[in-house]
Amino acid sequence: MPLPNNYVSAVYRPLKPERYQGNPLIEALPPIMDRKTLRNSLTGKVRFDQENRFAEPQERAHNIASLLDDYFQPLSMHLQLEEKLSIMIRAGYVGRNPADGSLNKKMQEGYQRIMEGATSDFRFSQSNSTAKCLSLIGCSGSGKSTTVNRILATYPEVIFHPDYNFIQLPYLRIECPSDGSLKSLCLNFFREVDRTLQTGYEKKYVRKRHGPEVLLALMGQVATQKAIGVLVIDEIQRLGLKRTLSKEAMLEFFVALVNVIGVPVVLVGTPKARPIFEMELQAGRRSAGFGSLFWEPMQRGSRRYHPKTGEPRLSEWEAFTNKLWNYQWLERRDETLSDEVRDCWYDLSQGVLDIVVKIFVLAQMRAIATGLERITADLLRKVYEQELIPVHPMLEALRRNDADLIVKYSDLHLPSIDKRLLELRNLIAQEQEEKKKEVSFGNNEKALRLYNMLQAMGCESDLLPALVEKVFSEHSELELPELTRIVLEWYKTEQEPTAVQKSKPKAKTIKSKEWHTLPSDDLRFKYSQRKSQFYGELAVGRDIFDMEARLKQVG
Repeated sequence: MPLPNNYVSAVYRPLKPERYQGNPLIEALPPIMDRKTLRNSLTGKVRFDQENRFAEPQERAHNIASLLDDYFQPLSMHLQLEEKLSIMIRAGYVGRNPADGSLNKKMQEGYQRIMEGATSDFRFSQSNSTAKCLSLIGCSGSGKSTTVNRILATYPEVIFHPDYNFIQLPYLRIECPSDGSLKSLCLNFFREVDRTLQTGYEKKYVRKRHGPEVLLALMGQVATQKAIGVLVIDEIQRLGLKRTLSKEAMLEFFVALVNVIGVPVVLVGTPKARPIFEMELQAGRRSAGFGSLFWEPMQRGSRRYHPKTGEPRLSEWEAFTNKLWNYQWLERRDETLSDEVRDCWYDLSQGVLDIVVKIFVLAQMRAIATGLERITADLLRKVYEQELIPVHPMLEALRRNDADLIVKYSDLHLPSIDKRLLELRNLIAQEQEEKKKEVSFGNNEKALRLYNMLQAMGCESDLLPALVEKVFSEHSELELPELTRIVLEWYKTEQEPTAVQKSKPKAKTIKSKEWHTLPSDDLRFKYSQRKSQFYGELAVGRDIFDMEARLKQVG
């Protein structure tokens, strides 16, 4: 009988650490990854070809939107978290070995606890547990859940051990209930086990109307029976929404999972969760059994230099933005990220990874919709002011470094981002339809792509249509590179100045509202980006001049 799709059959690989040897639950896990392998495993797979910069705007819009889901660049904090999780999972199995009987002993203890009603005193506390607990705290958008999910995805969801007729769950991830209740958390646990293994725990235990104490014991027993490697509980800040008693009971349950049953636990939440662990010293110590990671937004960092060669060393912020900058599907994009744009980008996003990527995506969409086809500091500010209004309070708190405000606004997110992306896509589609009416080439998509590509290279648009039509009538069998070369040769010939033109050149007139479409080094383009600032300074200068004139009259 074939295994379900989310199952894998155990393949045992002996490990070097002696304490891991001879334990099938550990030897069936993937090999411990080195830094290079880990980076490759976590890095998001986003496909980018230079030719796609000149594709249809609608196609480019879809490529740009894919960054929200597929782009992920591992940072030092992500590698640190993976290392901790790797140790927690393997060390947690040391005391649960089906080969030496220690796992059966754990299950027997759990069974007796349930049957004798010992759900609060935990009479088997002398059991040797190697499990740890880790709390991960960070603002919304810092990448906590995304990183945890990517790390867990490097492990199989279910491992079947034919030799032991045993099922192993290397990990299980659940969310705290929105009402913060203890019973709902237990039901979320059983619901996730049922989803993974196609079992019926939720229906079975809900029907019997067990109280929270019994559900906690049953939850621990299932965790032992299915050899859960690590239990990840996300949105832990929801525990503070209601009764203090439930909050304390849940904390004690986490301690019981770690110290008695031997299941490592990772608690993930926003800064609102910190008071939960600080409410009492004992709980605070236990929640930090394997340390507490506090993920702050990415820091801009100062420029460092190699002590021997003197060459500059990129900060993590510079390296991150340099790599992300490469994923631009824009015809007139700047290949190098300027310090002006980078500094503006950081000031607007405050290094919150989710906001960094969203600003970048929205800026590209707007650049296509408006015909700008490049990212500028002015464009980033407009995107921030108009598209990211819900997160302004949190980002302002980060700029002011106000701890109280950061906690207050740490859960803010952007629920309407997908709607706004859809609106921008529709706007791009409308603009493209109008453009096709002007230059359609008989609905020849290849000709239109060639036309867009040549425009992006700086060719004057009024000379191109005839040349594009000519090249397709004479060389329709050729590919775009050959067609481009031929059209450029013809274009150069068309641009050769005559004797009259040499003596009296005629300048092309471009309306001021189209100056933003000119090359980056054109003074008119630079003026279009600085116009608002110029007028502000001009107004101030005029006020100073008027004031000096009035002072002279008084004098």
